[in-house]
Amino acid sequence: MPVREYTMSELSEVLTVCEEDLAEYVRQQNLELKPNGNLTKKSSQLVFEFFQNGVSLNGKKNGIQPNTKDNSFFESEDGRIKIYRQDVLTFLSQLPNESVDLIITDPAYSGMNQMLKLGRGKIIGKYSEKGDGQRWFEEFHDTEQNYHVFLDECYRVLKKNRHIYIMFDSYSLLSLAPLARKVFDVKNIVVWDKLNIGLGHYFRRRHEFILFASKGKRPLSLKSIPDVWRIKRVTRFQYPAQKPVELFEAMLVGSAEKDFVVLDPFLGSGSSAIASIKRNCQFLGCDIAQSSFDTSKKRISNYFSTRRDILQPQCLVVDEAMIKILGNG
Repeated sequence: MPVREYTMSELSEVLTVCEEDLAEYVRQQNLELKPNGNLTKKSSQLVFEFFQNGVSLNGKKNGIQPNTKDNSFFESEDGRIKIYRQDVLTFLSQLPNESVDLIITDPAYSGMNQMLKLGRGKIIGKYSEKGDGQRWFEEFHDTEQNYHVFLDECYRVLKKNRHIYIMFDSYSLLSLAPLARKVFDVKNIVVWDKLNIGLGHYFRRRHEFILFASKGKRPLSLKSIPDVWRIKRVTRFQYPAQKPVELFEAMLVGSAEKDFVVLDPFLGSGSSAIASIKRNCQFLGCDIAQSSFDTSKKRISNYFSTRRDILQPQCLVVDEAMIKILGNG
């Protein structure tokens, strides 16, 4: 279609999109309007590309296509929580520019499995068994090329003056975290002290790392939060590598406000979704694994109906200072 100046009504008719959705997209993207109310040629082109590529403002039409036939989309009754079963890079590519307020995520890195090859040890499944049916869940192949795309997409969808938290194991911290400095303004590395000792051939593991960075300038909501979080790991987990809800709550206490849109593109067991509900935030999540989608859907639905977390019934924070911080968040 030739590019020219269009009115909202003309675009609504041509694209078969309701005018309210068009207006919301124009507002979100700060697209330029002429004095007569028409969109400029450039703005019209952006609108065409956005809606013709099937991207959505609400996840229901003309956008991130929820496919109910293969059970790949779930939305809470109040519309504040949405999760998708989709590849992370595809999912991120469909989100509008600067549409989320906070990113908190724990990627399923492949590096520790594929590079270290520590015999019969176990971090994610068994190293000797590489077939898709043998692993606990699909890993994110964290090549530099993949990770650059992932970080660039995170930067694009994150609003200005907002924060991002990305979890790392010791191997990915060395191999991938430096790439984040080329995209975001890295502020600190938080240490998650799990208290319970884990597996390991060269010193047994008791901690993981959380990279804390920003897009633009934004202070933490609380200045009393330490850079070591003593929160027990989930020992009787019902989903592999399940993370404590309080781990994500600490991120929200530091960086979120009520009704912020929180994004986790590696949903896993849904702990970040539960933390977002508890902290009165909206939430978008995705994961390529059907098991993640099914587990998270059941967990979220049950929490809304009972206010009980079926995957983590007890608080795992042992540090009195952190308990006070989370209680005041």
